Amino acid sequence: MKTSPLPAVEAAETTTAWDSQAFKQQLLEHVRSQGGSQGLGNPKLFFNRLVKDALETLLEAEMEDHLGYAKHAPAGRGSGNSRNGSTAKTVRGDFGQVRIETPRDRDGSFDPKIVAKRESSLGDFAEKIISLYGRGMTTREIEEHLLEMYGIEVSAQFISRATDQVQQQITEWHARPLERLYPVVYVDGLRVAVRTEKGVVKKCVYVVLGVSTTGRQEVLGLWIEETEGARFWLKVFNDLKARGVSDILILCGDGLKGLPEAVAAVYPKTDVQLCVVHQVRNATKFVSFKDRKAFCADMRGIYAAPTVEAAAVALDCLADRWGARYPMSIQSWRTHWDSLTTFFKYPVELRRIVYTTNAIESLNAQLRKNIANRKVLPHDDAVLKLLFLNIRNFSNRWTKRQHWDIVMNQLSIIFGDRLRAEIIDNL
Repeated sequence: MKTSPLPAVEAAETTTAWDSQAFKQQLLEHVRSQGGSQGLGNPKLFFNRLVKDALETLLEAEMEDHLGYAKHAPAGRGSGNSRNGSTAKTVRGDFGQVRIETPRDRDGSFDPKIVAKRESSLGDFAEKIISLYGRGMTTREIEEHLLEMYGIEVSAQFISRATDQVQQQITEWHARPLERLYPVVYVDGLRVAVRTEKGVVKKCVYVVLGVSTTGRQEVLGLWIEETEGARFWLKVFNDLKARGVSDILILCGDGLKGLPEAVAAVYPKTDVQLCVVHQVRNATKFVSFKDRKAFCADMRGIYAAPTVEAAAVALDCLADRWGARYPMSIQSWRTHWDSLTTFFKYPVELRRIVYTTNAIESLNAQLRKNIANRKVLPHDDAVLKLLFLNIRNFSNRWTKRQHWDIVMNQLSIIFGDRLRAEIIDNL
Protein backbone atom coordinates (compact mmCIF):
# COMPACT_ATOMS: atom_id res chain seq x y z
CA MET A 1 0.00 0.00 0.00
CA LYS A 2 1.47 3.34 -1.04
CA THR A 3 1.63 5.85 1.76
CA SER A 4 0.76 9.47 1.31
CA PRO A 5 3.63 11.95 1.58
CA LEU A 6 4.39 13.32 5.00
CA PRO A 7 3.13 16.84 5.68
CA ALA A 8 5.65 19.42 4.64
CA VAL A 9 6.45 22.37 6.83
CA GLU A 10 3.76 24.54 5.27
CA ALA A 11 1.41 25.38 8.14
CA ALA A 12 2.85 28.85 8.59
CA GLU A 13 2.90 29.89 4.92
CA THR A 14 0.52 32.80 5.49
CA THR A 15 2.10 34.04 8.73
CA THR A 16 5.48 35.43 9.66
CA ALA A 17 5.77 33.27 12.80
CA TRP A 18 5.90 29.52 13.15
CA ASP A 19 2.42 28.14 13.87
CA SER A 20 3.34 25.15 15.99
CA GLN A 21 -0.25 24.15 16.81
CA ALA A 22 -1.31 24.17 13.15
CA PHE A 23 1.62 21.98 12.20
CA LYS A 24 0.92 19.53 15.05
CA GLN A 25 -2.70 19.28 13.92
CA GLN A 26 -1.67 18.61 10.33
CA LEU A 27 0.80 15.97 11.52
CA LEU A 28 -1.85 14.34 13.70
CA GLU A 29 -4.26 14.15 10.75
CA HIS A 30 -1.55 12.47 8.70
CA VAL A 31 -0.88 9.90 11.44
CA ARG A 32 -4.64 9.12 11.63
CA SER A 33 -4.80 8.69 7.86
CA GLN A 34 -2.08 6.04 8.13
CA GLY A 35 -4.02 4.03 10.69
CA GLY A 36 -2.75 5.67 13.86
CA SER A 37 0.63 5.20 15.49
CA GLN A 38 0.59 1.46 14.71
CA GLY A 39 0.28 2.14 11.01
CA LEU A 40 3.43 4.22 10.81
CA GLY A 41 5.78 1.30 11.34
CA ASN A 42 9.22 2.05 12.71
CA PRO A 43 9.06 5.45 14.51
CA LYS A 44 12.69 6.14 13.61
CA LEU A 45 11.95 5.70 9.90
CA PHE A 46 8.91 7.93 10.25
CA PHE A 47 10.98 10.63 11.89
CA ASN A 48 13.64 10.35 9.17
CA ARG A 49 10.96 10.76 6.49
CA LEU A 50 9.65 13.79 8.37
CA VAL A 51 13.15 15.29 8.42
CA LYS A 52 13.53 14.52 4.71
CA ASP A 53 10.27 16.23 3.79
CA ALA A 54 11.02 19.22 6.03
CA LEU A 55 14.49 19.74 4.53
CA GLU A 56 13.24 19.38 0.97
CA THR A 57 10.40 21.84 1.65
CA LEU A 58 12.81 24.38 3.11
CA LEU A 59 15.13 23.96 0.14
CA GLU A 60 12.22 24.50 -2.23
CA ALA A 61 11.26 27.64 -0.27
CA GLU A 62 14.83 28.89 -0.65
CA MET A 63 14.66 28.22 -4.39
CA GLU A 64 11.40 30.21 -4.64
CA ASP A 65 13.05 33.13 -2.86
CA HIS A 66 16.06 32.85 -5.16
CA LEU A 67 14.07 32.74 -8.42
CA GLY A 68 11.22 34.98 -7.30
CA TYR A 69 8.36 32.67 -8.32
CA ALA A 70 6.78 29.37 -7.23
CA LYS A 71 7.25 26.08 -8.99
CA HIS A 72 5.26 25.85 -12.28
CA ALA A 73 4.17 29.49 -11.88
CA PRO A 74 3.69 31.42 -15.17
CA ALA A 75 5.86 34.21 -13.77
CA GLY A 76 8.91 32.07 -14.44
CA ARG A 77 8.56 32.12 -18.21
CA GLY A 78 11.30 34.16 -19.81
CA SER A 79 12.75 35.13 -16.44
CA GLY A 80 16.30 34.21 -17.50
CA ASN A 81 16.73 31.47 -14.92
CA SER A 82 14.60 28.49 -13.95
CA ARG A 83 14.62 25.20 -12.07
CA ASN A 84 16.81 22.45 -13.45
CA GLY A 85 15.83 19.27 -11.63
CA SER A 86 17.51 18.14 -8.46
CA THR A 87 20.57 16.35 -7.09
CA ALA A 88 20.42 13.59 -4.51
CA LYS A 89 22.66 13.78 -1.45
CA THR A 90 22.86 12.07 1.93
CA VAL A 91 22.63 14.36 4.95
CA ARG A 92 23.74 13.31 8.42
CA GLY A 93 22.82 14.71 11.80
CA ASP A 94 21.63 13.78 15.30
CA PHE A 95 18.50 12.40 13.63
CA GLY A 96 20.52 9.83 11.71
CA GLN A 97 20.96 10.08 7.97
CA VAL A 98 18.47 10.77 5.18
CA ARG A 99 18.63 10.92 1.41
CA ILE A 100 17.25 14.22 0.12
CA GLU A 101 16.75 15.88 -3.26
CA THR A 102 18.34 19.33 -3.49
CA PRO A 103 16.92 21.60 -6.24
CA ARG A 104 19.14 23.12 -8.94
CA ASP A 105 18.77 26.15 -11.16
CA ARG A 106 20.01 26.46 -14.74
CA ASP A 107 22.71 29.07 -14.23
CA GLY A 108 24.04 27.45 -11.05
CA SER A 109 23.62 30.57 -8.93
CA PHE A 110 21.39 28.92 -6.28
CA ASP A 111 23.31 28.75 -2.99
CA PRO A 112 21.10 27.12 -0.31
CA LYS A 113 21.65 27.94 3.37
CA ILE A 114 19.71 25.18 5.16
CA VAL A 115 21.88 22.50 3.51
CA ALA A 116 24.78 24.27 1.87
CA LYS A 117 26.57 23.06 -1.24
CA ARG A 118 29.08 20.28 -0.50
CA GLU A 119 27.75 20.09 3.04
CA SER A 120 26.66 16.69 4.30
CA SER A 121 26.14 17.26 8.01
CA LEU A 122 23.65 19.41 9.89
CA GLY A 123 23.67 21.12 13.27
CA ASP A 124 26.64 20.24 15.47
CA PHE A 125 27.12 16.77 13.97
CA ALA A 126 30.55 17.66 12.59
CA GLU A 127 31.41 19.18 15.98
CA LYS A 128 30.48 15.87 17.62
CA ILE A 129 32.97 14.08 15.36
CA ILE A 130 35.63 16.69 16.16
CA SER A 131 34.94 16.34 19.89
CA LEU A 132 35.23 12.54 19.76
CA TYR A 133 38.44 12.84 17.74
CA GLY A 134 39.87 15.35 20.19
CA ARG A 135 39.16 13.04 23.14
CA GLY A 136 41.43 10.39 21.71
CA MET A 137 39.02 8.14 19.81
CA THR A 138 40.45 6.60 16.67
CA THR A 139 38.68 6.85 13.32
CA ARG A 140 37.41 3.28 13.65
CA GLU A 141 36.11 3.95 17.17
CA ILE A 142 34.27 7.06 15.94
CA GLU A 143 32.70 5.05 13.11
CA GLU A 144 31.50 2.39 15.57
CA HIS A 145 30.23 5.01 18.06
CA LEU A 146 28.17 6.87 15.44
CA LEU A 147 26.70 3.63 14.15
CA GLU A 148 25.75 2.54 17.66
CA MET A 149 24.40 5.90 18.87
CA TYR A 150 22.74 7.27 15.71
CA GLY A 151 22.61 4.35 13.30
CA ILE A 152 24.81 6.36 10.92
CA GLU A 153 27.46 4.77 8.75
CA VAL A 154 30.31 7.17 8.05
CA SER A 155 33.56 6.60 6.23
CA ALA A 156 37.07 7.41 7.39
CA GLN A 157 37.17 10.02 4.62
CA PHE A 158 34.05 11.75 6.00
CA ILE A 159 35.60 11.89 9.49
CA SER A 160 38.82 13.25 8.01
CA ARG A 161 36.90 15.98 6.15
CA ALA A 162 35.01 16.90 9.33
CA THR A 163 38.23 17.27 11.33
CA ASP A 164 40.12 19.02 8.53
CA GLN A 165 38.04 22.15 9.12
CA VAL A 166 40.05 22.54 12.34
CA GLN A 167 43.20 23.26 10.32
CA GLN A 168 42.19 26.86 9.64
CA GLN A 169 41.44 27.35 13.33
CA ILE A 170 44.94 26.07 14.18
CA THR A 171 46.52 28.51 11.73
CA GLU A 172 44.59 31.42 13.23
CA TRP A 173 45.30 30.25 16.80
CA HIS A 174 49.03 29.97 16.19
CA ALA A 175 49.17 33.44 14.63
CA ARG A 176 46.96 35.22 17.19
CA PRO A 177 48.39 38.25 19.03
CA LEU A 178 49.65 37.54 22.55
CA GLU A 179 50.06 39.62 25.70
CA ARG A 180 52.96 42.06 25.81
CA LEU A 181 54.30 40.51 29.04
CA TYR A 182 53.93 37.15 30.77
CA PRO A 183 55.14 36.93 34.39
CA VAL A 184 55.72 33.16 34.12
CA VAL A 185 56.18 30.92 31.08
CA TYR A 186 56.60 27.13 31.20
CA VAL A 187 58.22 25.00 28.51
CA ASP A 188 57.98 21.23 28.19
CA GLY A 189 57.79 18.57 25.50
CA LEU A 190 56.08 15.26 24.78
CA ARG A 191 57.11 12.52 22.38
CA VAL A 192 54.89 11.30 19.55
CA ALA A 193 55.47 8.76 16.78
CA VAL A 194 54.99 10.26 13.31
CA ARG A 195 55.11 8.50 9.94
CA THR A 196 57.58 10.16 7.57
CA GLU A 197 59.40 9.35 4.33
CA LYS A 198 62.17 7.90 6.49
CA GLY A 199 59.72 5.64 8.31
CA VAL A 200 58.24 6.09 11.78
CA VAL A 201 60.13 8.82 13.64
CA LYS A 202 59.85 9.87 17.26
CA LYS A 203 59.32 13.61 17.28
CA CYS A 204 58.96 15.98 20.20
CA VAL A 205 56.09 18.44 20.44
CA TYR A 206 57.17 21.40 22.52
CA VAL A 207 54.40 23.14 24.43
CA VAL A 208 54.77 26.71 25.71
CA LEU A 209 52.36 27.67 28.49
CA GLY A 210 52.10 31.26 29.73
CA VAL A 211 50.55 32.73 32.86
CA SER A 212 49.25 36.25 32.21
CA THR A 213 49.25 39.18 34.62
CA THR A 214 45.63 38.29 35.45
CA GLY A 215 46.69 34.83 36.63
CA ARG A 216 45.13 32.89 33.77
CA GLN A 217 46.97 30.19 31.84
CA GLU A 218 47.03 29.87 28.08
CA VAL A 219 49.02 27.72 25.68
CA LEU A 220 51.03 30.15 23.59
CA GLY A 221 51.91 27.67 20.88
CA LEU A 222 53.01 24.20 19.74
CA TRP A 223 56.22 23.41 17.87
CA ILE A 224 57.28 20.03 16.42
CA GLU A 225 60.93 19.09 15.99
CA GLU A 226 63.01 15.90 15.79
CA THR A 227 65.95 17.47 17.61
CA GLU A 228 66.24 20.44 19.92
CA GLY A 229 68.97 23.02 20.28
CA ALA A 230 69.67 26.73 20.58
CA ARG A 231 68.71 27.36 16.93
CA PHE A 232 65.30 25.71 17.39
CA TRP A 233 64.58 27.60 20.62
CA LEU A 234 65.70 30.82 18.99
CA LYS A 235 62.96 30.29 16.38
CA VAL A 236 60.34 29.61 19.09
CA PHE A 237 61.14 32.76 21.07
CA ASN A 238 61.36 34.89 17.94
CA ASP A 239 57.90 33.60 16.97
CA LEU A 240 56.58 34.70 20.37
CA LYS A 241 58.23 38.08 20.03
CA ALA A 242 56.74 38.57 16.55
CA ARG A 243 53.29 37.91 18.04
CA GLY A 244 53.69 40.66 20.61
CA VAL A 245 55.50 39.13 23.60
CA SER A 246 58.15 41.71 24.41
CA ASP A 247 59.02 40.49 27.92
CA ILE A 248 58.97 37.34 30.06
CA LEU A 249 59.86 37.66 33.74
CA ILE A 250 60.52 34.00 34.62
CA LEU A 251 60.88 31.05 32.26
CA CYS A 252 60.64 27.53 33.70
CA GLY A 253 61.92 24.50 31.80
CA ASP A 254 63.42 21.06 32.36
CA GLY A 255 66.97 21.51 31.09
CA LEU A 256 66.09 21.40 27.39
CA LYS A 257 69.20 21.66 25.22
CA GLY A 258 70.00 25.19 24.06
CA LEU A 259 67.09 26.75 25.98
CA PRO A 260 69.03 29.11 28.30
CA GLU A 261 71.18 30.43 25.43
CA ALA A 262 68.15 31.16 23.23
CA VAL A 263 66.29 32.89 26.06
CA ALA A 264 69.31 35.08 26.74
CA ALA A 265 69.49 36.08 23.07
CA VAL A 266 65.82 37.09 22.70
CA TYR A 267 64.80 38.00 26.28
CA PRO A 268 68.06 38.95 28.02
CA LYS A 269 66.32 40.14 31.22
CA THR A 270 64.38 36.88 31.73
CA ASP A 271 65.22 34.68 34.73
CA VAL A 272 65.55 31.00 33.82
CA GLN A 273 64.55 28.38 36.39
CA LEU A 274 65.22 24.73 35.62
CA CYS A 275 62.65 22.30 37.01
CA VAL A 276 63.84 20.91 40.34
CA VAL A 277 61.56 17.86 40.05
CA HIS A 278 63.23 16.92 36.76
CA GLN A 279 66.62 17.40 38.38
CA VAL A 280 65.67 15.04 41.23
CA ARG A 281 64.59 12.42 38.71
CA ASN A 282 67.76 12.83 36.67
CA ALA A 283 69.99 12.60 39.73
CA THR A 284 68.33 9.38 40.94
CA LYS A 285 68.93 7.67 37.58
CA PHE A 286 72.46 6.94 38.78
CA VAL A 287 71.40 5.74 42.23
CA SER A 288 70.75 2.07 43.05
CA PHE A 289 67.24 1.19 44.15
CA LYS A 290 68.25 0.27 47.72
CA ASP A 291 69.79 3.73 48.29
CA ARG A 292 67.20 5.77 46.42
CA LYS A 293 64.87 6.56 49.32
CA ALA A 294 67.67 7.82 51.58
CA PHE A 295 69.33 9.71 48.73
CA CYS A 296 66.07 11.51 47.85
CA ALA A 297 65.53 12.42 51.51
CA ASP A 298 68.96 14.06 51.57
CA MET A 299 68.31 15.88 48.27
CA ARG A 300 65.19 17.42 49.75
CA GLY A 301 67.40 19.46 52.04
CA ILE A 302 68.64 21.32 48.94
CA TYR A 303 65.43 22.53 47.35
CA ALA A 304 63.52 22.85 50.64
CA ALA A 305 66.19 25.09 52.16
CA PRO A 306 65.15 28.62 53.23
CA THR A 307 68.02 30.34 51.38
CA VAL A 308 70.42 29.61 48.54
CA GLU A 309 73.30 29.59 51.06
CA ALA A 310 71.54 26.89 53.09
CA ALA A 311 70.89 24.97 49.87
CA ALA A 312 74.62 25.05 49.03
CA VAL A 313 75.42 23.64 52.48
CA ALA A 314 72.84 20.87 51.93
CA LEU A 315 74.49 20.01 48.60
CA ASP A 316 77.88 19.78 50.30
CA CYS A 317 76.39 17.43 52.89
CA LEU A 318 74.90 15.33 50.07
CA ALA A 319 78.33 15.17 48.42
CA ASP A 320 80.06 14.17 51.68
CA ARG A 321 77.67 11.27 52.21
CA TRP A 322 77.09 10.05 48.66
CA GLY A 323 79.73 11.67 46.46
CA ALA A 324 82.16 8.72 46.47
CA ARG A 325 79.41 6.27 45.48
CA TYR A 326 77.36 8.47 43.11
CA PRO A 327 79.62 11.25 41.76
CA MET A 328 77.53 11.75 38.59
CA SER A 329 74.44 12.54 40.66
CA ILE A 330 76.30 15.18 42.64
CA GLN A 331 77.88 16.64 39.50
CA SER A 332 74.43 17.00 37.84
CA TRP A 333 73.49 19.43 40.63
CA ARG A 334 76.71 21.41 40.44
CA THR A 335 76.64 21.73 36.64
CA HIS A 336 73.27 23.50 36.58
CA TRP A 337 73.41 25.06 40.06
CA ASP A 338 72.72 28.67 39.05
CA SER A 339 69.63 27.80 36.97
CA LEU A 340 68.36 25.33 39.57
CA THR A 341 68.47 27.87 42.40
CA THR A 342 66.98 30.93 40.68
CA PHE A 343 63.76 30.44 42.65
CA PHE A 344 65.52 31.33 45.94
CA LYS A 345 65.40 34.99 44.79
CA TYR A 346 61.63 35.00 45.19
CA PRO A 347 59.21 34.89 48.14
CA VAL A 348 57.88 31.55 49.32
CA GLU A 349 54.51 31.92 47.55
CA LEU A 350 56.26 32.49 44.23
CA ARG A 351 58.79 29.69 44.71
CA ARG A 352 56.04 27.08 44.70
CA ILE A 353 54.94 28.29 41.26
CA VAL A 354 58.31 28.39 39.49
CA TYR A 355 60.60 25.73 40.99
CA THR A 356 58.69 22.98 39.22
CA THR A 357 56.99 22.72 35.83
CA ASN A 358 54.01 20.85 37.29
CA ALA A 359 51.57 23.24 35.59
CA ILE A 360 52.64 22.24 32.11
CA GLU A 361 53.46 18.63 33.02
CA SER A 362 49.87 18.20 34.19
CA LEU A 363 48.67 19.43 30.79
CA ASN A 364 51.08 17.15 28.93
CA ALA A 365 49.98 14.17 31.03
CA GLN A 366 46.40 14.75 29.88
CA LEU A 367 47.58 15.13 26.28
CA ARG A 368 49.51 11.85 26.47
CA LYS A 369 46.46 10.09 27.88
CA ASN A 370 44.23 11.27 25.03
CA ILE A 371 46.69 10.36 22.27
CA ALA A 372 47.61 6.98 23.75
CA ASN A 373 45.26 5.15 21.35
CA ARG A 374 47.22 6.42 18.37
CA LYS A 375 50.44 4.50 18.20
CA VAL A 376 51.55 6.33 15.05
CA LEU A 377 50.19 9.57 13.58
CA PRO A 378 50.30 10.02 9.78
CA HIS A 379 51.95 13.47 9.64
CA ASP A 380 52.77 16.62 11.61
CA ASP A 381 49.43 18.29 10.79
CA ALA A 382 47.58 15.35 12.35
CA VAL A 383 49.66 15.77 15.52
CA LEU A 384 48.87 19.48 15.76
CA LYS A 385 45.18 18.89 15.02
CA LEU A 386 44.81 16.31 17.78
CA LEU A 387 46.76 18.30 20.39
CA PHE A 388 45.00 21.56 19.51
CA LEU A 389 41.58 19.98 20.07
CA ASN A 390 42.71 18.58 23.42
CA ILE A 391 44.13 21.93 24.50
CA ARG A 392 40.90 23.66 23.48
CA ASN A 393 38.91 21.25 25.66
CA PHE A 394 41.22 21.58 28.67
CA SER A 395 41.68 25.36 28.55
CA ASN A 396 37.92 25.92 28.75
CA ARG A 397 38.12 24.62 32.33
CA TRP A 398 41.13 26.67 33.44
CA THR A 399 40.56 29.33 36.05
CA LYS A 400 42.67 32.02 37.69
CA ARG A 401 45.59 30.64 39.73
CA GLN A 402 45.08 30.66 43.49
CA HIS A 403 46.71 33.45 45.54
CA TRP A 404 47.73 35.19 42.30
CA ASP A 405 47.04 38.65 43.74
CA ILE A 406 49.67 38.06 46.44
CA VAL A 407 52.15 36.83 43.81
CA MET A 408 51.54 39.87 41.56
CA ASN A 409 52.16 42.30 44.42
CA GLN A 410 55.48 40.60 45.14
CA LEU A 411 56.43 40.47 41.46
CA SER A 412 55.70 44.19 41.08
CA ILE A 413 58.24 44.90 43.83
CA ILE A 414 60.88 42.49 42.46
CA PHE A 415 60.60 43.48 38.80
CA GLY A 416 59.66 47.13 39.27
CA ASP A 417 58.82 49.12 36.17
CA ARG A 418 58.89 46.08 33.86
CA LEU A 419 55.69 44.83 35.46
CA ARG A 420 54.01 47.92 36.89
CA ALA A 421 53.47 49.47 33.46
CA GLU A 422 51.71 46.32 32.29
CA ILE A 423 49.47 46.22 35.39
CA ILE A 424 48.43 49.86 34.87
CA ASP A 425 47.59 49.17 31.19
CA ASN A 426 45.27 46.32 32.25
CA LEU A 427 43.36 48.32 34.88
